[in-house]
Amino acid sequence: MIDLLRRFAPAAGGESIVDPAPLMPLREVARRFWPDLRPYRWWLALSLVLAAVAPAIETAVIWLYGLLIDDVLVPADLGALGPIALAYLALTLGGGVVAFASSYLGAWVGERVLLDLRLRVFRHLQALPPAFFERQRLGDVLTRLTDDVDEVESLLVSDGAAALEYALKIVFFTAALAIIDWRLALVALVAIPPSWWAARRFAGRIKRFAREQRRREGAIAAVAEESLANMALVQAYNAQERQLAAFAREVEGDYASQMALERLRAVFTPLIDLLQLAGVLVVVAVGAWDLAHGRLTLGALLAFLAYLSQLYSPVRSLTSLVNDLFAASAGAERIIELLDERPVADRPDARPLLPARGAVAFEGVSFTYPGAAAPALRDISFRMEPGETVALVGASGAGKSTLVKLLLRFVEPDVGRVALDGCDLRDLRARDLRDHLAVVLQETLLLDGTIRDNIAYGRPGASEAEIVAAARAADAHRFITALPEGYDARVGQRGRALSGGQRQRIAIARAMIRDAPVLILDEPTTGLDAATGERVLEPLRRLMAGRTTLVVSHNLLTVRDADRIVVLDRGRVVECGEHEDLLRRGGVYARLYALHARRRGKRPTPAKEAS
Repeated sequence: MIDLLRRFAPAAGGESIVDPAPLMPLREVARRFWPDLRPYRWWLALSLVLAAVAPAIETAVIWLYGLLIDDVLVPADLGALGPIALAYLALTLGGGVVAFASSYLGAWVGERVLLDLRLRVFRHLQALPPAFFERQRLGDVLTRLTDDVDEVESLLVSDGAAALEYALKIVFFTAALAIIDWRLALVALVAIPPSWWAARRFAGRIKRFAREQRRREGAIAAVAEESLANMALVQAYNAQERQLAAFAREVEGDYASQMALERLRAVFTPLIDLLQLAGVLVVVAVGAWDLAHGRLTLGALLAFLAYLSQLYSPVRSLTSLVNDLFAASAGAERIIELLDERPVADRPDARPLLPARGAVAFEGVSFTYPGAAAPALRDISFRMEPGETVALVGASGAGKSTLVKLLLRFVEPDVGRVALDGCDLRDLRARDLRDHLAVVLQETLLLDGTIRDNIAYGRPGASEAEIVAAARAADAHRFITALPEGYDARVGQRGRALSGGQRQRIAIARAMIRDAPVLILDEPTTGLDAATGERVLEPLRRLMAGRTTLVVSHNLLTVRDADRIVVLDRGRVVECGEHEDLLRRGGVYARLYALHARRRGKRPTPAKEAS
C-alpha cells in the first residue's frame, strides 16, 4: 500500500509566491470555528435530528421489502399486501418530508454560517493595519475570503451533517443485519476495517496535496491581480512574457497538485470497490448455503443483501468524506492564519474622544518594525499646538511616514507616547481618533465610484450643498462641472479616469468636507508637474487654515511657510525651527534645501533666504 501511495502521489513541484499555512489538527480547526456555529446550534441540532431520521426510514423500507417477499410473494398470499403497501406509502411520504426539511434546513444553516463567517473575516481584514496588506499578496487574500471560506462552511456544516447521516446508516443497517443473522453479519462486516484502513492511509497524502492546491490557487489570484492592476507598467516594459511565465508557474503547480489528488482518488475508489465486492461475494456464498439448509428465508436473504448493498455505500461515502474533510481543513488553516493576524486593538478601558482642540505631541517616541535590524524612530519629541503647521522633512527612510502611521494609530510606539489634547492615543478608541483626523495621502486613493461618492467618503451623509462647497474650496468644481456627467462622472479604478491634479483636488475636497481639527498631508504634491503642483497649493492652504497640520514632504520648497520645520535623519530629530532660522544654521536642512533649489534651477544662499 505504501509503495502504491508513493507511485500515484508524486510531489507537486515548484516554489510558489504564497507560503503554506501552518498545519493544524482537525480537532483544533473545529474548536476555532465553533463560535461561528454557536448562534445556530439549535437549528443545527434539528438538522442533525432530521438527518438521523432519514436512515431510520430507509432501514424500515428495506425491512418491509423482506416482509413483502416472505409474507406475500413466496406464499402467494395477498392478505398482508394492504398493510405492507400502506406502510410503504406512509414511509415514502414521511421520507420525502424529512428529506425536504433536512435538505432545506441544512442549506439554510450552511449559508447563514457562510455569510457570518465571510463577514467576520472581512471585518477582521478591515481592522488589520496597512502594513499587513503591504506584505501580503492581495489576490491570495481574496482567495481566502472567497474559496477558503467556502471550504470552512463545508467542513463545519455540510460535511458534518453528511458524516452523521452516513454513520447512522452504518449503525442502523448493521443492526438490521445482526437481527436477521448475526453470524452472516460478522462475515459481511469483514470488508469494513480494510476499507477504513485504506481511507486513513490515503487521507494524509490527500491533505498534503489539497493544502498545496489551496496555496497555488491563492498564488494564481495574486499573480493575476498584480499583473492586471499594473497593466500599463507591464506593457510599457514589455514584461508580458515574464508575467505569463509567473502565472504559468503557479497554474502548472496547481495542475500538478490537482492531478496528484485525482490519481490518489482514482486508485482509492476501485480499491474500496474491490474490498466491498469481495465482502458481497462471501456473503452471497454463505447466505446461499444457509438458504439451502433452511437456516435463512429467501426474503431475509434478499433483505440482507439489500442492507449490505446500502451499507457499503455509506461506508464508501464516509471513507471518501474523511478525505474531503482533511482537504477542506487545508482551506480552514488558511483562514485561521488570516484570523491570527493581530489588528491594532483598542484597550478594554478605551474612552471616547470629546471634540478635540488639535494639540498633538510626540513624547520620547521610539519604534522598530517587526524583523528590522534598527529602529525606525529614536526618542522623537515635538509638539504641535492647535492651528499650527509643522513640516516633517528629511531624506527617504528618515522616519517621516512612520510618524504619520503613529498619529493614525496604524502602529503603536515601543517607547514613549503620542498624545492628542494631552491624552495618549492608546487610551482612545481608534475610530474616534480617526474621526478627528483628515488625510491627504502621497498616493491619491479614489474608489471606483462617482466624484460625488468620493468627496462624500470623507463624511457620509453630507448634503449636496456641502459636497459642492468642498469641491469649490478645493478648486475642483470647475473641472467637475465641465465633465459631461458632472458630479455623477465615474472616476474609474483608483481614479484613473482623472488626471493626477484632478485626483489630488478630489482628495483635498474629501478632506475639506471631513472638517477635522487635525490634518495630515503626506507628500501632497508628489507626482504632479510644477504647474499642477502650484495650482494644488492654494486649495491646500485653504484646507490647512485653522487646523493643526502635519506636512510631510520631500519638496522643501513647499514647506517654507510652515510655523515650524522638524528635520529627521535616521530616525532622530536633528533640527527644529523656522525656515529662515534653519537656513542660517547651515546644517542638514540648509544642505537639503540647497540641493532641492539647484534641482529646480535656483541657486539660493542662506543669506538671501534669511533676508
